[in-house]
Amino acid sequence: MELFLAAIALVAFCVFGLCFNIIFRKDGKFPETEIENNKEMRKRGIKCAKEEEIKLWGKKDKDGNPVACDEGGCASCGSRSDCH
Repeated sequence: MELFLAAIALVAFCVFGLCFNIIFRKDGKFPETEIENNKEMRKRGIKCAKEEEIKLWGKKDKDGNPVACDEGGCASCGSRSDCH
């Protein structure tokens, strides 16, 4: 029983340690990890993998230019049937 309680205490401590920054941050928001919405990644020119693939291999418009992701961003690419 002591071993079980020690394991539970260790797991609880680890979970608290992993989420400490998120819980006690002033704005209380989880860090934005989606490339489309992350300003720092866009400043550095990092683009969504789907967007890059569409530019290279995706459908072309009538002028031969690649069609980019929708206005909804990279999250909208996952729901489109031509991106899978």
